[in-house]
Amino acid sequence: MAPLTPTWAQPSHPDVQEVLVSSKTDFTTKSLSKIDLPPYGLFAKLDFPPCTSAEHATYATVQTGKNSHLNLNSDLVYINHSCDPSLIFDMSSMSIIAGSNGLKKGQELTFFYPSTEWSMAQGFDCFCNTANCRGFISGASAMTSAQLEGMWLNAHIRDLLEEKKTGTDVDVTGNEHAKQEVDDTEQALRDSLSCAQTMVEKARKALDTYVHGTVDKENGGLKNGGKGRNGIGSREMSGEMGGDTS
Repeated sequence: MAPLTPTWAQPSHPDVQEVLVSSKTDFTTKSLSKIDLPPYGLFAKLDFPPCTSAEHATYATVQTGKNSHLNLNSDLVYINHSCDPSLIFDMSSMSIIAGSNGLKKGQELTFFYPSTEWSMAQGFDCFCNTANCRGFISGASAMTSAQLEGMWLNAHIRDLLEEKKTGTDVDVTGNEHAKQEVDDTEQALRDSLSCAQTMVEKARKALDTYVHGTVDKENGGLKNGGKGRNGIGSREMSGEMGGDTS
C-alpha cells in the first residue's frame, strides 16, 4: 500500500508513543510504548479533534459502529495489528486501553484489527508470528468463531456477528428485524401453501361430486346420479379444479 502522508504535527503523542520507521523505501513502521500500564489502564483518548468522521472505510480508518468510521489524524494510526495484542481500541468509550496483561515500557503497541473492523478495505497477511496467528486478516466478517474465540471484540462487531449467525438485523434499540431475503422466502412459501390449500379444497369437492352426484336444491336429494352416471367428465373436473385458481 502507499505510505500514509501525515497531515498532523509529529510526534502527536510523545509522552506515550514512539514511532519507528523501519524502512525508508516502504515506510513500514511500528510503535513502542513509553509508559507502563496495569491491565486495562488508559493509554490514550480518541478525541474530536484530532479525530474526524470518515465517509467510508480505508486502510487508515477505525470502525466505530456498524456503519461509522473515523480518521485518527495522529500517530496512533501507526499502531499495528497483532493476534496477541498489547492494546484494546474500545470504541464505546473512545479510548485505547492496555490489554489483560498490562503494558510495559518498550513493548510494541498493537491491537487486534478485527476487534473494530467488520470488513477491511485492504486485507493483508499477518506476520505477528504469535502462537495463535490468524493468518490473513480482512475483518471479523471473514473469520470463523474459532478464530475469534477469546478475543476482545467491540459491541458493533458482536452485533454484526449475531446478525450473520441468526439472519436478523439488530438495531440500536435491540429490536430484531428479519432480513429482506428472509421476508421474500417466507412470503413465497405462504403463497405456495395458499395455492395448495385451494387445490386440495377443489379436489375434495370434485371427489364428492363424483361419488355422490350434485345437490338438487329445488327438489332435494341428488341429481346426476353420482357414480351411477360414471361420475363427472374430464371437462367438469377441469372446470372444478381450475375455475378460479390464479
